[in-house]
Amino acid sequence: MKNPLFTLFFFMPLVTMLLSMNIGLVSGRCQSDQQSLLLNLKKTLVFDELASIKLVKWNSTPDCCEWPGIACDDGGSGRVISLDLSFEGITGGLDDSSGLFSLQFLQNLNLSFNSFNTTLPVRFATLTDLISLNLSSAGFIGQIPNDISKLTMLVSLDLSTNYFLEGPVLKLEKPNLATLVQNLAHLEELILDGVDISAQGSDWGKALSSSLPNLKVLSMSNCFLSGPLDASLAELRSLSIIRLSSNYLSAPVPEFLANYPKLTALELSSCQLNGIFPQTVFQIPTLEILDLSFNELLQGSFPEFHQNLSLQTLLLSDTNFSGTLPQSIGNLEKLSRIELVGNNFTGTIPSSVANLTQLFYLDLSSNKFEGRIPSFRRSKNLTYVDLSSNNLTGEIPSGHWEGLLSLTYVDLRYNAFNGSIPSSLFAIPSMQRIQLSNNRFGGQIPEFLNVSSYLLDTLDFSSNKLEGPIPSSVFDLANLHVLELSSNKLNGTVELHLVQKLLNLTTLGLSDNNLTVIASGKNSNLSSLPQIKMLRLASCNLRVFPDLRNQSKLYHLDLSDNQITGSVPGWISELSLLQYLNLSRNLLVDLERSLSLTSLSILDLHHNQLQGSIPVPPSFITYVDYSSNNFSSYIPPNIGSQMQTFQSDSFEGNPGLCGPPLNLVCSNTSGSTFKRRSNQRKEFDWNFLSAELGSIFGLGIIILPLMFCKRWRTWYYTHVDRVIFRVFPQLDKRSNNLGRRAQRNRRRQ
Repeated sequence: MKNPLFTLFFFMPLVTMLLSMNIGLVSGRCQSDQQSLLLNLKKTLVFDELASIKLVKWNSTPDCCEWPGIACDDGGSGRVISLDLSFEGITGGLDDSSGLFSLQFLQNLNLSFNSFNTTLPVRFATLTDLISLNLSSAGFIGQIPNDISKLTMLVSLDLSTNYFLEGPVLKLEKPNLATLVQNLAHLEELILDGVDISAQGSDWGKALSSSLPNLKVLSMSNCFLSGPLDASLAELRSLSIIRLSSNYLSAPVPEFLANYPKLTALELSSCQLNGIFPQTVFQIPTLEILDLSFNELLQGSFPEFHQNLSLQTLLLSDTNFSGTLPQSIGNLEKLSRIELVGNNFTGTIPSSVANLTQLFYLDLSSNKFEGRIPSFRRSKNLTYVDLSSNNLTGEIPSGHWEGLLSLTYVDLRYNAFNGSIPSSLFAIPSMQRIQLSNNRFGGQIPEFLNVSSYLLDTLDFSSNKLEGPIPSSVFDLANLHVLELSSNKLNGTVELHLVQKLLNLTTLGLSDNNLTVIASGKNSNLSSLPQIKMLRLASCNLRVFPDLRNQSKLYHLDLSDNQITGSVPGWISELSLLQYLNLSRNLLVDLERSLSLTSLSILDLHHNQLQGSIPVPPSFITYVDYSSNNFSSYIPPNIGSQMQTFQSDSFEGNPGLCGPPLNLVCSNTSGSTFKRRSNQRKEFDWNFLSAELGSIFGLGIIILPLMFCKRWRTWYYTHVDRVIFRVFPQLDKRSNNLGRRAQRNRRRQ
């Protein structure tokens, strides 16, 4: 028989443990008053139930500590200490009776990415236990109340906004930044991006250094801060992240930035920095992110990079750096993103770039690099390569691109590459854009195999020396949006109806080859063509005007240098988006009476056999050329004043035409006698045309929002210019330079 006393002593610890566990479970349940406050908060909030993933599930279980977005303390008291209602689609304000400000034990509160659309409630200051307060992009507006400075336990404060969106924003005027942070000695993270602070360099610098000795994260991008960076900031020795982009620092970069022992990120883009950037910053052992982009007056060059550096992201686009890219860049083993666009770098791209195995984004465009390019085959994560607008030469071995299964974008335009197009580019299933225009590539276009697996949306081989026929597989690339093959030596016949298989096509360029394009016949029903926006068929041996009356999205049409006869069809007037029309150097004889030109900005009809009165151009037209036709009669006075903006050579070569801007005096309204001017016709500046097109097409998409959106303007000017030129790849590199110069002037205003 077992000893009962032994049994009791044996089981007593186990019983005690189970009892204690049970007590813990009971006391860990959400307190009833806390649950009531939460339910009352839910009741008073207006939120999108379809977008909500937290509030909609409240009260789904008896214990509110288990509700999504809620966390209770570990001590088992059932007190709510953390509330996360981010991305819940909340609109409207916060009622004082909502229950939120009665959750007195809250330590972490996150209301980010909602649309409260109200001033910041003063009652946030009653939550004195808060350690972290995140109101980023929550929709609060107006002056930040001084009472926030009473949250003396705060370690992290995030009041940032989506500053590129229009609308009222938070601001710090009275109280100012110094007043806000004066009692926040424990603060380690201060994130105020997009808050209107409007402070001078010495003011905001000293405010931070005197009150926030433990600051690790300083993020105040687009806060209307002035420079220079005050020397007092050097006292913040714990700083790890500095984000001050899109401010008006207008000063050199101080040397003391290299002395932060824990600095991991330095972001100073679009700050109007000048002077020479200190090379010692590149050598900070802990630095992972360096962004100095869009500081056109900032000069500098690269040092030799030693091993064991941590640099991962290097962004220097649109600065004034020069010199060479050192061979030691291969020592940056963690480097994954390089953007050096629009600088003055020279020399070759070092072969050591092939050692950057972590590289996924490389943009060295618009520099003066020369020579051959290195292999990228070891960079297995590479997704984006842009080497356009340099002086690169030589053949590109197909092996340079083998095995890059993640590659989506390759841009080698405006160089002097020769040889065949690397066939390995056509074997990458993830590839979306291949842009090789304005080089010296020769040979034939490779066939596309297994086209159903291709994601290609852009194929631009224009302005090369490619020969032979266009592979039929090109017209099976179902995802293709842009097909540009103009200005090569391609030959053969292309039936335009083949394009109907490219359902997503928006740009088609076949101009200036040895092609014969057939746009009519029993197999050439064009009514089912995709909705093309840009169609270039110049010098394609066309004999009839293609029926494009269903192309309602067409804004650029070039049918010049063909053998098209007959009349210019009146249905062109129905193409309401048409901005550019070039029908020059054909055999056209008449304009249909129904033809109206009200939508055009560029019109070129020169060198035809057009008769009768000249067509009345639209009132804001940019360029016209009616020269070398058989137009007759005088230019009516009501449009002659508009015509004064054009050169007279746009009208010469019409024997029966007189009146301004021609120096041909009409003797009567029929223009039977006049005095002929003897100057020769000038060639049109096509670079001017490209710039004009960029302005026209940007009007509706870009300019109108910019007129009414101050913060969108700021964001656009610093980040979007390059995107526009990629959307319109036909714009040449001169347009890119003009765009950057215009951007610089705008920032100075």
